[in-house]
Amino acid sequence: MAATTTRKEALERINKTFHDALERMIPEDENQRLPGDSFRDFELQAQAFKAALIPTLLEERARLTDSAEVKEAGCCPHCGSQQTRWATAPVQKEIRGPDGVMVLTRQQGRCRSCGRSFSPSGS
Repeated sequence: MAATTTRKEALERINKTFHDALERMIPEDENQRLPGDSFRDFELQAQAFKAALIPTLLEERARLTDSAEVKEAGCCPHCGSQQTRWATAPVQKEIRGPDGVMVLTRQQGRCRSCGRSFSPSGS
């Protein structure tokens, strides 16, 4: 089992997302007008900021976990057989959570004994 990214790469991506979202909300250029005129506009900007940052943070945290990538399919969780194989190459799957859409890598194993599929890397 191994992480699929390094902490440095994760922090760089999160920081870039943070600064890009912040720049859209509060531009660094003093000559540029601040977007929005009402508190409701500010709330919508904050929601957009959250929608940009939180999914990126969750994606990177998932990539840093030890179970992000499993080398072998392991035993079948349905029948316990060791006769398993990778059904396909890892796929990118979009997951919609309360904080937005996240893209996670999913591995898919298949059991040769019972024929059922499973995800050894888990959720």
